[in-house]
Amino acid sequence: MLVLNCATKLLTLEKVLKSHFPESLKVYGAVMNINRGNPFQKEVVLDSWPDFNAIITRRQKEAETDNLDHYTNGYAVFYKDVRVYRRLLEERDVINWDQAFHIQGLQSELYDVTKAVADSKQLDVKITSSKAVLLSPVSAPLDTSLLRSSPPRLTYLSVADADLLNQTWSRGGNEQCRRYLASLIACFPSVCVRDEKGCPVSWSITDQFATMCHGYTLPEHRRKGYSRLVALTLARKLHSRGFPMQGNVLDDNAASISLLKTLNAEFLPCRFHRLVLIPAALSSQVHL
Repeated sequence: MLVLNCATKLLTLEKVLKSHFPESLKVYGAVMNINRGNPFQKEVVLDSWPDFNAIITRRQKEAETDNLDHYTNGYAVFYKDVRVYRRLLEERDVINWDQAFHIQGLQSELYDVTKAVADSKQLDVKITSSKAVLLSPVSAPLDTSLLRSSPPRLTYLSVADADLLNQTWSRGGNEQCRRYLASLIACFPSVCVRDEKGCPVSWSITDQFATMCHGYTLPEHRRKGYSRLVALTLARKLHSRGFPMQGNVLDDNAASISLLKTLNAEFLPCRFHRLVLIPAALSSQVHL
């Protein structure tokens, strides 16, 4: 195991990962954030340098952690050789197996290999698999005509909005998620539409892997064009900072898939996999 903490090498790694799109997208997004101030206190672990075969991004050892917070305790994975990825998993001190956490990536063997190691350590593994997409913000027109009268107003989220996001996210509804969403809002780009009372009615945020996520519009404000406006605005904001405009969508989310098609999104050949791992001792305390 090697922890890559040299700024010059991390910039080189960013360029190398770009040549392995789309499978390297999640690790690439995490590395980009590390190279731009590292607001989420991440670090890179790999088997060797410069000729690596497996890479994992994780929270720094000194970062404050909650053992029940599988949202914040996130790892991204990219490998050229799945056997080397497994050896990294099995190495001491690469993964904190005593806490709830999640691993994500865009490679097909990720689940089977991770589950085999997790089973040997008596951790439960739950997987969510979805379509991976890339947006091209310049390929779809941005219609701001619905905002010509104020309100509504196009702006960004604040940490005070974390409660609303926690209540409306399908993966939310608990304190760990609320804190995680507040951290994402504080650290990364977001976009929202606010009503005449200043309350968010439509929004999207960016996560620790530079992925656009939790795109949501309150039911009473749907079919007004807000979701399209928010998604395109956030994609353009990420594009202006050099980030890939990546996202994930569940197979049965027909409304979001339809919206993405109108935005000329590219549905990638690889799928996004998110694995939540929970030690047996914590299973009754962790919220999914």
